[in-house]
Amino acid sequence: MEWNFPYRSGRMPVMARNIVATSQPLAAQAGIRVLQEGGNAVDAAVAAAIALTVVEPASNGIGGDAFAIVWDGRRTHGINGSGKSPQAWTYERFAHSGKMPERGWDTVTVPGAVSVWASLSGKFGRLPFERLFGPALRYAVDGFPVSPKTAGAWTMAAESLRDFPGFRETFLVQGRAPVAGEIFRCPEQAGTLREIAETKGESFYRGRLAEKIAQCSKNENGLMSLEDLALHKPEWILPLSQNYRDVTLHELPPNGQGLAALIALGILGRFELSRYPVDSADSIHLQIEAMKLAFADMKKHLADPAYMTASPEEFLRPEYLESRAAMIDMRMTKSPVSGIPYDGGTVYLTTADSEGMMVSYIQSNYMGFGSGIVIPGTGISMQNRARGFTLEKGHPNQVDGGKRPYHTIIPGFVTSDGNPILSFGVMGGHMQAQGHVQIMTRVFDYGQNPQVACDAPRWFISEDSKIAIEPGFPQKTLSELSERGHSIITDIPESTFGGAQLILKADSCYIAGSDHRKDGLAVGY
Repeated sequence: MEWNFPYRSGRMPVMARNIVATSQPLAAQAGIRVLQEGGNAVDAAVAAAIALTVVEPASNGIGGDAFAIVWDGRRTHGINGSGKSPQAWTYERFAHSGKMPERGWDTVTVPGAVSVWASLSGKFGRLPFERLFGPALRYAVDGFPVSPKTAGAWTMAAESLRDFPGFRETFLVQGRAPVAGEIFRCPEQAGTLREIAETKGESFYRGRLAEKIAQCSKNENGLMSLEDLALHKPEWILPLSQNYRDVTLHELPPNGQGLAALIALGILGRFELSRYPVDSADSIHLQIEAMKLAFADMKKHLADPAYMTASPEEFLRPEYLESRAAMIDMRMTKSPVSGIPYDGGTVYLTTADSEGMMVSYIQSNYMGFGSGIVIPGTGISMQNRARGFTLEKGHPNQVDGGKRPYHTIIPGFVTSDGNPILSFGVMGGHMQAQGHVQIMTRVFDYGQNPQVACDAPRWFISEDSKIAIEPGFPQKTLSELSERGHSIITDIPESTFGGAQLILKADSCYIAGSDHRKDGLAVGY
């Protein structure tokens, strides 16, 4: 591992025997407090996730979805908390509009984050479930100073969602978003979180909170019912894996896009990437071409696994990966179109404790605050994950009732010889699979430490296959990529390139990095 720091950031890796890394400092402290009170890495992850719904509401909420990978000291466990669409939905309900809606009840699938909190705590947690809500409740009742990047995202959301009365009444202050440093309080969230804590999440799916959600849906011509909520259960699943160099990347299987990262790395594994200098045109070209091939596969096939016509494992067969690698031309780019939508409403966190437990966790409302629907009197902002469905007739991901949509959010985890080595994620829509590939190559091909891998400039394949390039790459690299046919764009907001959190397991401690593109940090003891 290298200890030089070639990129701008001003941050150093955090080294400790217990670590929490999140996108918001107050949430990171919530996780650390739980660890210091005798909790384990799962307790810390759940406490931080709950706190994030309060202190970073422009990126996630109580009405969002969540996924996680847990290393319990012996093996990995995966949990998919994404919910299904209302059973009463039909394709015909949406077909006339020409595209999936962006806001309102017709974008809301059953939220799964609450069920993931309860399931993780029940299966692996050490502290009582109610104890994990303490920091979030204090922030909701007493208020918290809004951090700068969150304030910016909140302001953008205010412009598009102010016409939704629930959003306006709950999340705006005198008709505007709070500014950086302003104290924001949300007592409605506190009441909801207390009820979730006391009922271990049951109220959200089969009790008073569920009734409020269903009644709001009915009042506003939505089709989500009490039965839809009551039927929800998170799914414990075995992660998929792909060997890369001398390590193994683990990702959750569809309906999430982690498979795209596995395919891209399976293709890159057929090349000796480290022979090309880091940040060189050859290195970046190879990564982009592998990612394009992976996205082309995902665009055609990825969906709720119950509806996929090809199994995820088929895309990871060695002979298939060899055939895809053979399609890459080092002299010029090719154009399999990804067409995967962008979203900007996600939080990622990772935790690790001195007993060896590690958690990779991601939670999201999809587009900022989500659908714009906020359940009256509860502070529950409902996600708009149904935006991930397609109206392409006959596609495995075609919108329908009782179905999980294509999901962008993915946690990542890496082992070596069956032992844990890296827990990581890169939030930010379809940047996520691309971000996983970039983190993997930087850490395991180029030996960069977790903070440098966070700090390094990123590339991003946009929906029209143009390549967004973040400042920091050599001009020579950009020129050579253009000569190979890549359409380069550089005037892109920093938020496009996501936000990473990493915890690397070393011999005597953990080493963490936290992305300067977010408000967060890594903390440990």
